[in-house]
Amino acid sequence: MSNPDELLVALSAAVESERSNQMSLTVVVGGAVITGRLAPEAVWRERVAEVLKDSDRLGPFSDVFARAPRGGRPASDETPTHLHFHLARILQGSLGIPETGGMYRVAIKDVSAWTVGDLSYFDR
Repeated sequence: MSNPDELLVALSAAVESERSNQMSLTVVVGGAVITGRLAPEAVWRERVAEVLKDSDRLGPFSDVFARAPRGGRPASDETPTHLHFHLARILQGSLGIPETGGMYRVAIKDVSAWTVGDLSYFDR
């Protein structure tokens, strides 16, 4: 979206202010369907840093995520620009990639459609 959806921005701001990771959301970005739970940016960064730190090859990159954004936690009146997903999957046919869920950062301005809830596909 060239102009980010005000409702989606408000939803992201609520996740940031409440510091909750229980909001399930599904978005369409560039034709891809991503479904999962939103996390506050600081929590998302911390988790990504932990995962990278445990990797022999990617450990040095953990510091990039461990640093606070823009010199500290975003101001409460700052408008969110990104959604931070955890336990997220890109839906492709009847598959969710990765199966266990991943960590995705999505620019709100790039979201073309969205719905509340975590979509699941089942083969019947």
